[in-house]
Amino acid sequence: MEDDLISKKELLDLTGISYGQLYRWKRKQLIPEEWFIRKSTYTGQETFFPKMLVLARVQNILNMKDDLSLDELASRLSDTAGFSDLRLTAKTISERNIVTDLTLSTYGADVRDKDDMYAFDKLLHLVAADTLLASGDMNLDEGRLLLRTLDRHAEELKGRPSDLYFVRKMGVALFMLAPSPAELFFDEGVRLVSKVALGDLIEQLKGRLS
Repeated sequence: MEDDLISKKELLDLTGISYGQLYRWKRKQLIPEEWFIRKSTYTGQETFFPKMLVLARVQNILNMKDDLSLDELASRLSDTAGFSDLRLTAKTISERNIVTDLTLSTYGADVRDKDDMYAFDKLLHLVAADTLLASGDMNLDEGRLLLRTLDRHAEELKGRPSDLYFVRKMGVALFMLAPSPAELFFDEGVRLVSKVALGDLIEQLKGRLS
């Protein structure tokens, strides 16, 4: 769990933002209140953040802050509502490098709508598959199982922090979705291959679309 967090000092050092910027963004709700996690350490109370989420969010803010006001940024980043009407063609997805051509050609027909367009939630599923394929942890056939899992269950966790778990037992791949944080216990012989925060994937996708 500690590996999933980053301290405030580490965040400021890594991103180059100032203390004042961080808390100004907090006041404007660019960075959610619940991401500021107070924990006791040997030096006293420190503030930590969910590492992947906050790094992706800060990068998105830095990429857009010169073109948008803080209020406009807050509206853009608050949730996925601004992308609810989004529809992209395969050509646009490829040109903007949202996912690799391999991912798009392998799974595109499984997730596009009847007009051969791709909605935000389906793009997110492709990004999840693309991420695991790029890591080398998942093969192409297992990607189809991943997409079926996301298609059936992702809507149930919409708007809630959640994680995707990829596990194997005796070589058989299994995918699970669970609210975050969650404490999961596996049978002996089950190996956790990868854990991916869906919120991190959403941040990445919004950054590529902005």
